[in-house]
Amino acid sequence: MTAIITAPAALNRGVEFDVERLGPNLGARLHGVDVAAVDDAQVAAIRAALTEFKVLILRDQAIDDAAHIDFARRLGDVTFGHPVWDSGDVPDEVYELDSADGGFADVWHTDVTFMPRPPAASVLRPLILPDTGGDTSWADAEAAYASLSAPLRRLADQLVAVHDGNREFGYYLRQRRGGSGNVWDGEQVRDLRPVRHPVVRIHPESGRRSLFVNPGFTSHIEGVSDAESRGLLDIFYAHLTKPEHLVRHRWRLGDLVLWDNRSTAHYANRDYTQRRLMHRVTLRGDLPVGPNGPIEPYLD
Repeated sequence: MTAIITAPAALNRGVEFDVERLGPNLGARLHGVDVAAVDDAQVAAIRAALTEFKVLILRDQAIDDAAHIDFARRLGDVTFGHPVWDSGDVPDEVYELDSADGGFADVWHTDVTFMPRPPAASVLRPLILPDTGGDTSWADAEAAYASLSAPLRRLADQLVAVHDGNREFGYYLRQRRGGSGNVWDGEQVRDLRPVRHPVVRIHPESGRRSLFVNPGFTSHIEGVSDAESRGLLDIFYAHLTKPEHLVRHRWRLGDLVLWDNRSTAHYANRDYTQRRLMHRVTLRGDLPVGPNGPIEPYLD
């Protein structure tokens, strides 16, 4: 179907895209988009579509790293590829996920929530794909929050969770990077101090609420016992990843996929033996805000 996605009012015009929805709440393919040739109004409409659909799939994009970065930069401020990981001989803005070098993402996670300001969005494309396998699934954290029972929503609204990148990247930072990571939010990363985020995040553009916890980086919920924390997180994770909250994408070369990191989690299947090589560029985010306002990311 063809849909009109409204760009910001300052542009004073809408932009038409051929939109193929992937699910009732999550995901869309935008047909007929050439990211190397989009104008400013189309870029603004893509941003609006990203907030609305949360995951956007663009097919047949013949771009290199430079064009990938340029398109992302038109959507927002681009970060270093990763706070910690050294992706080698690629531009600074690129995070390379190479299965030949342990570049797997086979746990449900939201990107870089172990930093005070996680990315707002991610833009990913494949360079090498296995013949079969390696699909990526996304979970709709907004739909998950909305479909919780009212008592659980009220409880979740009050909670704060700690996110910790040390399990995934601490040893790498200390041993392979010598305690000197990359520049993130203007500062060089030298340690991975756990950070605090609200369990429920309010989207800064849509105002909608989402569950903002993930198995990859959330270590525990503050102010409750270990057993209560594990129980609550297990409930949230099981609910977040219910089939009705998911979409799954089978990659092909030429794909470019954007997702809103503030309202989704994702998982990459590790069900292949051939090489899988992906390049990701991320957009700078803001400090997560919950129902009770912003919170201090670090405990004294």
